Amino acid sequence: MRARPGDHIVLAGERVDQPARGGEVVTAGPDGDPPYTVRWDDGRTSTLYPGPGAVLRVSEGGEEHAGVVARPELGTMRQWSVRVTLFERGDDTTATVALLADSPEALTARGTSHRAHDDRPDAHIGDRVAVARALRVLADRVLGAAEEDIESATGEHDVHVRGR
Repeated sequence: MRARPGDHIVLAGERVDQPARGGEVVTAGPDGDPPYTVRWDDGRTSTLYPGPGAVLRVSEGGEEHAGVVARPELGTMRQWSVRVTLFERGDDTTATVALLADSPEALTARGTSHRAHDDRPDAHIGDRVAVARALRVLADRVLGAAEEDIESATGEHDVHVRGR
């Protein structure tokens, strides 16, 4: 990841119950590499070294969002990413997923799996189950956010968007 002073960084919480943090890059290392000095939205300033578990989105300051390409003849393209972090301890696996989109709010979810004592020790199965459960919860949260957006835009109440 490369950032420049003036870029906006959103750091999603490491856990589902943690809010996202946003801030502006004040300084960056050589060639835009970390460490970054970030002035967070709450007014505090800190040095940021993004680690392997960090979920970051950098967008250039101003009106445009990173990953948005607007060409009238082709339409508009947006890129969203889902970051998956897996943690395994013994027979338990936890997957945390975060949707990185062109919105300042980070949507996250968690899924878990537990290997029964008699099951063969195959970590891939537990990973898949935990990730699938987390993605299902994330999908429900994305639909819920869309419903809230529709209600806000139209003034309607009890809006329901079908999942298919």
